[in-house]
Amino acid sequence: MANDPISLPIIRKLIGFDTTSRESNLALIEYVRGYLAEFGVESLLVHDEDKRKANLYATIGPADRAGICLSGHTDVVPVDGQEWDTAPFEAVVKDGKVFGRGSSDMKSFIAIALAFVPRFLERGLETPVHLAFSYDEEVGHLGAKRLIEVVKDMPVKPAMCIVGEPTSLGVIIGHKGKKKVRTHVRGHEAHSSLTHEGVNAIEYAARLIAFIQQTARKWQKDGPFDEECDVPFTTMQVGLIRGGTAPNIVPKSCVFDMEIRHLPNVDPEALFDAIRHHAKDVIEPEMKAVAPDAGFDFEEFDSNLALNTDPDEAVVAFVKRLAGQNKHGKVGFGTEAGLFQQRAGIPTVVCGPGDIAQAHKPNEFITLDQVRKGEAFMARLADYATSERLAGGA
Repeated sequence: MANDPISLPIIRKLIGFDTTSRESNLALIEYVRGYLAEFGVESLLVHDEDKRKANLYATIGPADRAGICLSGHTDVVPVDGQEWDTAPFEAVVKDGKVFGRGSSDMKSFIAIALAFVPRFLERGLETPVHLAFSYDEEVGHLGAKRLIEVVKDMPVKPAMCIVGEPTSLGVIIGHKGKKKVRTHVRGHEAHSSLTHEGVNAIEYAARLIAFIQQTARKWQKDGPFDEECDVPFTTMQVGLIRGGTAPNIVPKSCVFDMEIRHLPNVDPEALFDAIRHHAKDVIEPEMKAVAPDAGFDFEEFDSNLALNTDPDEAVVAFVKRLAGQNKHGKVGFGTEAGLFQQRAGIPTVVCGPGDIAQAHKPNEFITLDQVRKGEAFMARLADYATSERLAGGA
């Protein structure tokens, strides 16, 4: 239709690719690379080890200037077990909304950026716009970690980064970090009639889990706090546990997974040290008194850096102008923004169209109004990047 957003055809196209994190994203990446090539824009691909997935990095405008990076992930969460009213990998426009997996999180942002490539080129940018599209954000930011290692060593890296996760175009300067740890509890097997000769791995796991729960409640009560975060304290919980062989056998092993979501200004290693100390110095000696090989082992299997951008950074005021916002905030969900900030040294904020409340759900959608506002954001970016006012800075 005549009044449809200009990015809608690309939104449809991107939603049509099943880029669930367990699948390859190469078909989508090849589409994006081909689209950019039509406008004479070259793309750098950074693959995973198996060559099944790739990040894409491209520069529109002068490559010898720092510029503004637009970052987004191409993968989506599974639809397995969800009841959808429409085909999840087919964009459906209805009642002023675009339905489809990834519509909100976050293919619409990518589509809007791509739709404005012709305008960026026509305007003759003084400040370049860099596109950074990654894989496997939903399963540990694996692609972004690999891509950022390349970006940080470029002769000229971006001066600022905008991660386009759905914030309803609110300007986010901070989010929590995440640390996931798998705890292996080694017990000593025995017949259940001889429990005193065994070390019950499940029971000792339960003791450490109880300490984890007590510690989490203490953080909730006593802090530290960050009132700008929607959940203003660090959280910790055990989300998965398995162990044992049979009711008549003292279990020799138990494994449980825990997650810490920590405030931006809190050191996760210091937090976990308290858990490790309690396990190793308080509980484990009692286990070893019965069986010297009993004890605890810890394995970190997923983490994400927090974002904590200084509100006085130039990127904050700049993105507020683009988004038409006067305020900034912090959120509880994680993004690759902390990687850009901490590993690459690029001042970063999170700001994109769509509502995070719709992400990961059946019948995920973005409103056409949010798409249009996202396009207005990108149009203002084109205006600023064309002007001399940014030529010597970003």
